[in-house]
Amino acid sequence: MKANATANGMVVSMRHESAILRGNPLGDPYIRDLFVYLPPGYENSGENYPSVYCLTGFTGRGKMLLNDSAFAPNLAERMDKLIAAGTIQPMIAVMPDCFTHFGGSQYVNSTATGNYEDYLTQELVAFVDKNFRTINDRDSRAVMGKSSGGYGSLIMGMRHADTFGLVCSTAGDAYFEYCYPMDFAKAFRLIKGDAAGFMKEFWATEKHGKDDHSAINTIGMAACYSANGTDFDLPFDLETGKIRQDVWARWLEHDPVRLVEKSVENLKSLKLLFIDAGTSDEFALDVGARILSNKLTTLGIRHIHEEFDDGHFSISYRFGRSLELISERIFNAETQRRGENQKQGI
Repeated sequence: MKANATANGMVVSMRHESAILRGNPLGDPYIRDLFVYLPPGYENSGENYPSVYCLTGFTGRGKMLLNDSAFAPNLAERMDKLIAAGTIQPMIAVMPDCFTHFGGSQYVNSTATGNYEDYLTQELVAFVDKNFRTINDRDSRAVMGKSSGGYGSLIMGMRHADTFGLVCSTAGDAYFEYCYPMDFAKAFRLIKGDAAGFMKEFWATEKHGKDDHSAINTIGMAACYSANGTDFDLPFDLETGKIRQDVWARWLEHDPVRLVEKSVENLKSLKLLFIDAGTSDEFALDVGARILSNKLTTLGIRHIHEEFDDGHFSISYRFGRSLELISERIFNAETQRRGENQKQGI
């Protein structure tokens, strides 16, 4: 364990050995770095703190949330500023690594990549609760993220509301018809019928073309949404490029807009469900968020939906809004609970 002090809080770096990821199909590391932000006063207070799990977008991992920038605070610096200003109460922030050879896991289980949904919910949460003074309760445990991290957060709320009681998704993948097919033609041209060959070349160089992200994104999503044993099916014909409707239908089964109806009770049980996106999002995820919000409203699921004037990139400042809402819901409920206990003489 290594600890690096920030201006106020402290970042702890640990190595976590995963039994679930051991022997994963891609041969990706099963020993992963885990970064944990501990709020000011943690070392001496003896108190237990709420926790928020921060999920990175596609091609990201937890360490990237701590990147140094001249123009924007990293996550630890942002937490320090928000706590110092009284905007949020002290919380523990957990930054997992769910990266794969294909760029990401979407935080779901897949026979082609590994069981990252289980890794997060069954291993990491227990590991963090054991090693840090968290409040081990779903109503004091949140999950948030941007892009694929926002998608993963929605999946946690839909399928693991017993673990995460608060969910925030910024520009999370939703309404797949808009956010993914725009990449298919570019991916088809680059992959040239050989996804494995493309990935080998991709990893062999640090210089990538302007459309390479379209190809790796399509491959990465296919490995998560249309796995075929330890392999996967791409959503288009490898010779002609024509969209394969049978494979595309398998992708759509993973769309949060479709998953809502299967997750109504879990979503209704959440203390917070927050979705937002920029009104000029390059992947039309603002439209996806609107469609998702409408579906939630139709099903009577309480949530907060916001839009902001920006695109998809360089919007980490929106984490501040998620953290503010998380803090408000957790600590207002705790204050209310203590007041009720006092009335009852407990």
